[in-house]
Amino acid sequence: MQIPYDHSEKVKLNQHTTRPGNRQLDASRVALVIIPEQPGKAVWEQIACADTLKSRYLRHTRQHKDDKRLGTDLPNRNGTHVILQTLDVNASTFELLTTARELAAAIHRIDPPSVLLQLAGFDQATGARLLETLIAALLASTCPMPSYKTDKQAAVTLRRIDVYGLAEKVDLAQVSAEITGNHLARWLAALPANELTPGRYRQFVSKLATAEGWKMDFLDTRALARKKAGAFLAVCQGSPTRDAGIVHLTYKPKKRGPAKDNTRKLALVGKGICFDTGGVNLKPAKYMNGMHEDMQGSAVALGTLLALSRLRVDYRIDCWLALAENHVGNKAYKPNDVVIASNGTSIEVKHTDAEGRMVLADTLALASKTKPYLLIDYATLTGACIYSLSSRYSGVFSNRQTLNDTLTTAGRDSGERVWPFPLDKDFDESLKSTIADTLQCTLEGDADHILAARFLQRFINEDINWVHVDLAASNHKGGLAHIPTDTTGFGVRYTLNLLQQQSVLEHTWN
Repeated sequence: MQIPYDHSEKVKLNQHTTRPGNRQLDASRVALVIIPEQPGKAVWEQIACADTLKSRYLRHTRQHKDDKRLGTDLPNRNGTHVILQTLDVNASTFELLTTARELAAAIHRIDPPSVLLQLAGFDQATGARLLETLIAALLASTCPMPSYKTDKQAAVTLRRIDVYGLAEKVDLAQVSAEITGNHLARWLAALPANELTPGRYRQFVSKLATAEGWKMDFLDTRALARKKAGAFLAVCQGSPTRDAGIVHLTYKPKKRGPAKDNTRKLALVGKGICFDTGGVNLKPAKYMNGMHEDMQGSAVALGTLLALSRLRVDYRIDCWLALAENHVGNKAYKPNDVVIASNGTSIEVKHTDAEGRMVLADTLALASKTKPYLLIDYATLTGACIYSLSSRYSGVFSNRQTLNDTLTTAGRDSGERVWPFPLDKDFDESLKSTIADTLQCTLEGDADHILAARFLQRFINEDINWVHVDLAASNHKGGLAHIPTDTTGFGVRYTLNLLQQQSVLEHTWN
């Protein structure tokens, strides 16, 4: 199975600390020019062919007062198509990314081999912020997605972006790594379930681990039985193929930096249900459709690991992928079964379609034993989170209340927006069982996203800082922020911001 996750890395980014002249503009098939909302004389003086563009822009705004975008062809030998866009420097990152996606789509329709991108009228800090969002969207637009159509869609032609208008070059390593990781996550999630079985998924990850220099271990069902991982095994016991298990990947930096806190380890955990029928509590057709994407948590964890590896971070990362399918059959687990997880917790099953928290229970327990400083898990876990937030936001939960502001800030700053939910102990009253330590879930469905998080917290050591991401925004019709596809890969960009810009590994949380 070949996955072109490195497609965006083939696009060359050239940054010029000069302004483009008429010669550069005339040589371009497409130029994207970004200016402030109220461009003055000094701004127009920075732009090549300013007289032509200014007169057309002013005429356009008189006719379409609310339209901040002009598309026009210049009268030169290439007929250069210029997209002139005004941007509000006070707009949120999400708004900027959304506009950038629209601009990338307009460029994609022309499909040029190169794009000239100029920012005019912005200081260095503002220009760097705008440039990052524009490059994110342009790179994301080049990433192909799986297609089995007879008429193959041609690959995107774009291979070079020339950036002008900033006095200093901008470090774009993070956005490049992010798009690589996000593309991997989206591609995997979009694969049909007969292509991405747990066994084939593991084989691909094994090849990727070899290519990236990660250590890989695989705990199959026999190994999990020895570890008494009864929650995980309950879910996969109905599968006709014995290919389920937990993948454990380890990234170790070649060199650690001088900071004391870089000895702190990170753990990433992802739910990898490659298809979810609902089990004995069978889903109706409407809700079973699309369940090949129920493994997107594992894809986001893997994509995040890839992005952090590209950035050569100086701390150890353990990544755990819970790979299984939830089948219906005569061996499938049933409501009112009682199973014992690897940490000794007894669980009364109430609904077999709450399988995600079951496979995560043992995976989190195993991940906790490696004693990471921070553990982040990702899962397309509950419909309740989507009902609460829609598919525009994802939900976050943490056992450290002081982390909530930072979690929200990372969402706002990255443009992958999240909202924190409570994890108060009294929610456990709803999970009391008369026969076991805990119920798996309730049948009433009230606050199921919170109850699911309270259930998962049982499998996390108290001294570990833990963040649970319920991926309500994993699929959003028409795309979300800078991502042009329904499958969003939400979480890779967010986590990079949490680690790189918010520096969560460098602080103490309580």
